[in-house]
Amino acid sequence: MKLSEYTSSVLKNFSTINSNIVITEGNRISTISEARNILGTSVVDTEFASEFGLYDLGEFLNVTSLVNEPEITIEEKNAIISDATGRSKIKYFFTDKEMLTAPSDDMLEKAKGMSEWPVEFILDMDTLNRLKRAAQTLGHSSVSVTANGGSISLTVFDPENPTSNSFSIDVPGKYRNEAFNLVISISNLKILPGDYQVGLSSKLMSKFQHTEKDITYWIALEKSSTYGE
Repeated sequence: MKLSEYTSSVLKNFSTINSNIVITEGNRISTISEARNILGTSVVDTEFASEFGLYDLGEFLNVTSLVNEPEITIEEKNAIISDATGRSKIKYFFTDKEMLTAPSDDMLEKAKGMSEWPVEFILDMDTLNRLKRAAQTLGHSSVSVTANGGSISLTVFDPENPTSNSFSIDVPGKYRNEAFNLVISISNLKILPGDYQVGLSSKLMSKFQHTEKDITYWIALEKSSTYGE
C-alpha cells in the first residue's frame, strides 16, 4: 500500500486536530479532537485493508518520509515501511484503539444527519487567509458571523474587549429573518486549504464542507454565540 499525496495531506491535516487516530478498513478516515469540539471525516484515494491505531500520527507520517517511495504493509500489530528497493525497512508498532480518541459510528451518523443550517455562506481560501492574517496582526482569536443587509459579515474581534480594533469582510450568503451573532474560535479552523460551503446552526454547531474534495468538518461554536435573541 502506498499513501497518495491527497491521503497524506488529509492525514497531516487531521494530525493538527488530534495527534492520534484510528484508521478503519476502507477509504474513509475520521478524527475528533480531544475536546470533542472538532470532528472531521474524508473519503480518500487510498484503500486501507484493515483497522489499526496510531498514537502519534505526525510521527508516523514523518517515519514514512525516511525512505524513498514508501511501501506500507499492514500486519496484525505493526506496519512494515520499506523503500522501493526493499533495502530499507521500518517496523512501526500500532496502539490499541481503546487507548485512542476516535469518533464513534453513532457520532458520525448524528453529525451527518444534521440538516438545519439557518445561516449559510461560501468561505473561499482567500477570505479565510485574510481572516487568519487579521487575527494574527490584531492579536485576536475569534470571528463573529452576523447579518449585514443581505450579506454575511465575518468580523475578527476580541470578545473580552468591545472597544478593541476589529477587521470585517462581507461574503454572499443566506439566512433567516432572525438576529444572530455566531462566534467561531479561529484556532478551531484547522481545515484543509480550499473553498468551503459553511452552515451554522442555532444549536452552536457549524459544518464546513469542501466544495471540491470529499472532506467535511463539524466545529462547535463558542458559548457566547446568540441566535434569535
